[in-house]
Amino acid sequence: MASAGRTRAQRGATLALLAFAQLIIALDLNIVFVALPEIGAGLGFSSQTLQWVVSVYTVFTGGFLLFGGRAADLIGQRRMFIFALWLYALSSLVGGMAWSPEIIIAARAVQGIGGAFLFPATLSLVNRLFAEGPERNRALAVWGGAGASGLTIGSLAGGFLTGMFGWPSVFYVNVLLAGIAIVAAFLVIPRDPKRHEHRSFDLAGAVTVTAGATLLVFALVQGPEYGWLSPSILWSASLAVLFLVAFAIIEAKSSDPLMPLRLFGNRSLVTGMTITFLYMATFGTLPYFLTVLFQNVQGFSALETGVAFLVPSIAIAAGTQLGARLSTRFSNRSSLIGGMAIGAIGTALMVPATTPDSTYLALAPGLIVSGIGQGIVWTAMWIAAASGVHHDQQGVASGMASTTLNVGNAIGLAVLIAVANQHVGGLTGDALRHAVTAGMQTAFWIATAGVVLSILVALVSQSKTPGDGA
Repeated sequence: MASAGRTRAQRGATLALLAFAQLIIALDLNIVFVALPEIGAGLGFSSQTLQWVVSVYTVFTGGFLLFGGRAADLIGQRRMFIFALWLYALSSLVGGMAWSPEIIIAARAVQGIGGAFLFPATLSLVNRLFAEGPERNRALAVWGGAGASGLTIGSLAGGFLTGMFGWPSVFYVNVLLAGIAIVAAFLVIPRDPKRHEHRSFDLAGAVTVTAGATLLVFALVQGPEYGWLSPSILWSASLAVLFLVAFAIIEAKSSDPLMPLRLFGNRSLVTGMTITFLYMATFGTLPYFLTVLFQNVQGFSALETGVAFLVPSIAIAAGTQLGARLSTRFSNRSSLIGGMAIGAIGTALMVPATTPDSTYLALAPGLIVSGIGQGIVWTAMWIAAASGVHHDQQGVASGMASTTLNVGNAIGLAVLIAVANQHVGGLTGDALRHAVTAGMQTAFWIATAGVVLSILVALVSQSKTPGDGA
């Protein structure tokens, strides 16, 4: 049923909208970063609380992804896609109008829930509407390329909008973009198929997994800031474990579970989940360190930093297209291994260019090679996560893979930032700059080692996506 009865033009319009939605998600990740100083000054944030403008989005997105994925399966992917865009639009409107720190943090929390509903709905629509194989591979490449573009556009747009119109404009632009996507969704996305069986929502499972995942992501994101042994982090981690254990017990006994445990028998999905975790724990941490390098060490302005990210973003976008071709021509596992090998080489090339006196030109070869590898892996890992999954379970499968994506990013950042910053305490001036870049070099080597571990995961996996030749 993937593309039956739909013309090529209709499929193209649908893919364009789904890619546009992915661009909105990616744009929102970076657009607020540049405006943080102005938000802090305008609303009276303290230096300790300003980080919550970013952290609360990450926490609620990570906590609600599995819930959002299952809701897409049960309520309808098109319905959840439109509902999530409404959440984005309304929360962004409130964020732009915010008059206190509490209001903008609440708005960002709702934005995070919107992202948790939109991402799996968008991904599962790609997987449902495009036939498994070359057609879906090409669609995932376009979808992934839009996400890579959105990260760069977010940095550029954040700097431009904040400078020209003030920080509220970085929220108002989402209202416009989401509104366009909502109107287009009614026109180009086919209606959700009718369901001929009654499905329960598994409320107990939804509550326990959402609470557990939210508390886990909170502990991982805030641990470096609050201290890993602080009472709030210890309580959050302990409760997260209890809720997740309760969730596993509920799912094992449920007749209609939120997350059918039999999905873990799909080796391709499990491989995809493992690699999404490792991808974000390694490659996903690079933008943070590059931002620190550009702005804090090399003195780039916010707009110059956005421009500096153009090169790796173009490389990633090119890699997503190459990944689709490689997965179609050879095998998805070969594409994963090749992409990770290229990415590891590129990340290692960045190490000698990460110094206080190095130039952007010296860093560029590593950024390009690493970016191409990241793009190849990005497409291939989503192909793996969707392969062999029934269309009625694409939402929860997407939610499972994107949950490991968020948790991997939180853990990777926590570990690598701790490693990178272990020798910077009490330093200033040139000594601080040298300590910061030395720490980054260590972090890049650890990230490279993590990518090599990903290669081993792909090598030991015995599953092959349909059409694999190896």
